[in-house]
Amino acid sequence: MNRKPKGRSPTRGSSGRSYRNDTGLTRQPKKMRGRKPSSQRWLTRQLNDPFVAEAKSKGFRSRAALKLAQIDDRHKLLRPGMSIVDLGCAPGGWLQVVADRCRIGIGDAKLVGIDLLETDILADVEIFVGDMTNPVMLDKVRNAVGGTAHGVLSDMAADTTGHRPTDHLRTTALLEAALHFAMEVLVDDGFFLSKCFRGGAEQSVLSIMQRNFTTVRHVKPAASRKESVESYVLATGFHGQGGWDVDSADEDADDQQSPTGENGGYSPI
Repeated sequence: MNRKPKGRSPTRGSSGRSYRNDTGLTRQPKKMRGRKPSSQRWLTRQLNDPFVAEAKSKGFRSRAALKLAQIDDRHKLLRPGMSIVDLGCAPGGWLQVVADRCRIGIGDAKLVGIDLLETDILADVEIFVGDMTNPVMLDKVRNAVGGTAHGVLSDMAADTTGHRPTDHLRTTALLEAALHFAMEVLVDDGFFLSKCFRGGAEQSVLSIMQRNFTTVRHVKPAASRKESVESYVLATGFHGQGGWDVDSADEDADDQQSPTGENGGYSPI
């Protein structure tokens, strides 16, 4: 029986995934000269990330598609015939997952996306280029989906500045804008799924969700890197009875239990 030689360096990265090829060496991108260290790290990580390879093999436009697919596999959000809005839809990975699982193009199912960037067309999907914080653009999205939706998705994140507290606040502002739109269009028992960064700045937004949805939980799919501060918040069972009151939400947040508690239907995963 062959034995592994003593002293061999670990074959897995900090996330627990293998970052080594068949030769035992970490795969390195070509033409790294002249690139910033941060770009070199990103390229190396992408090249060695198994989820990047899996997404490519399945024809997805981005590895983010696997995140939504994994969340849906567990929580059974998407069903044929649903109307869905995807905020921050570029490059279209989430649109691909929704189009397949909701059978867009068959029956009454509708899928509408919006992003600041151009998104390649997808059959039977209506895509807008514009700012989702612009009321005019949101009216276009609302009209395109028929006024109501069964689910609102948001994988939006603000451009990073390198200052983590600032990045957190800016992404939380996008989360709040997405939630506000969701509460305007969701049907009874609808759901809301959005990217977020864990931290105190989002507690007031979580409180609003707790008052208007039956269950609110954080989810982190396997395709989301463990070392990343990225997380997702999933709110299901929309009823809208709590209204939108940020001041009240701030007071509620001060009285909340830790995320392991059960106040307001909050349930971490």
